[in-house]
Amino acid sequence: MMEPAAKQKVIYITYLIAALDITWLFLQFSITPYLARRLGFDTIWFGYLQTTVGVIQLLGGPIYGRFADVFGARAALSVSCLASVVYFLLLTVADNTFMLFVHKLPAVFMHGLPGAQMVVADLSENEKRADALGKLGLCFGIGMIAGSSLGGTLSTRFGEKFAASFAAVGSFVSLLLVLNFIPKQTKSPPMQESNKKGSSNSVFNVGEITRLMKFPGVAKTFTVKIISGLPAGIFQVMFSIIAMNFFQLKAEQNGYLMAYFGIVQMVIQGAVIGRLTSRFSEYSLLLLSVGVSSLVGLAQAMMTNVFHFCLIVIPMMFSLSVFSVITDSMLTKSVSPSDTGTMLGLCASVQSLLRTVGPTIGGFLYETYGVPSFGYIQCVINAAVFSLLLATGGRSQPHKPKKM
Repeated sequence: MMEPAAKQKVIYITYLIAALDITWLFLQFSITPYLARRLGFDTIWFGYLQTTVGVIQLLGGPIYGRFADVFGARAALSVSCLASVVYFLLLTVADNTFMLFVHKLPAVFMHGLPGAQMVVADLSENEKRADALGKLGLCFGIGMIAGSSLGGTLSTRFGEKFAASFAAVGSFVSLLLVLNFIPKQTKSPPMQESNKKGSSNSVFNVGEITRLMKFPGVAKTFTVKIISGLPAGIFQVMFSIIAMNFFQLKAEQNGYLMAYFGIVQMVIQGAVIGRLTSRFSEYSLLLLSVGVSSLVGLAQAMMTNVFHFCLIVIPMMFSLSVFSVITDSMLTKSVSPSDTGTMLGLCASVQSLLRTVGPTIGGFLYETYGVPSFGYIQCVINAAVFSLLLATGGRSQPHKPKKM
């Protein structure tokens, strides 16, 4: 049994690993679009590339989560960091269309943020879990700002291959941190015994993954996570096109806007969510996030310039951050402690699903109905979800598992 001080140290190291992982991810975002354009990719083919990554991670998410439950957090994070090293090394030699697609294959194992969530969920107390998971959003904001700035600078001054090589070395540093500071098993001994006795040790056992939906409250919360998150996910996938064509932003201006996103998210997840979770129930915060998301959608439908959007970003990031943290926290509390990794893997697959269907749906809406359509759909869907949640109340809320 780990001492509280030792647990806190591991959590802080995990935050550092998560921040580094997001940094390398956003560094890659500064490389791939320009490399794809140089190789002759048009918007359609770049959409195929994004969809490929979405499908790969959609398939890998639940299996990765199950792998973490069976073999432990250190093994899972090690696999993710090693896959990142291979991913960026392949990017350095991607000089044709085929190799640009091939370099995406290791993404099936690249789930650094879900892996960090698994460690934090295992080591944090139930009542403090939402706040602890929220702090990972602070790491995301730091990584977003650092990665975007670093990627642009390295690519401009030293070239895309150097930037990719730098990310590969950075991913190797993350791997060393995992091997040296993350315990082999972050679950308590009773949880480990429960996992051994109550379920199969097969990573590819689909039944072990799908059975989680039978726990009280899981199916409802998971459905809300998908349906309510779909409109915002589509908008995020299409944002690069919206920024270029609707807002007429140049690459440098878009970089400043991304940094603004990161700062807002850092403030909300680092300073706001913890205070909210200590004062209000998770179900109340879920209602709040869905309600605010509906209003954000209405505002997006009415915006006409980038200044309007900058004002909308604050409530938008608030609703997205609270919604993501609260649903993840509710879902991990709804299953047995030995299954938190698998559940977080399923949660990660929701984002992959949005990246998979987002380009197709978003492209159709953008070409046919324009930017306001994204806002109106988000407003209507989230208003419907809000009404349903309000009508059902807390009757289907996830149960609170007994302390081990």
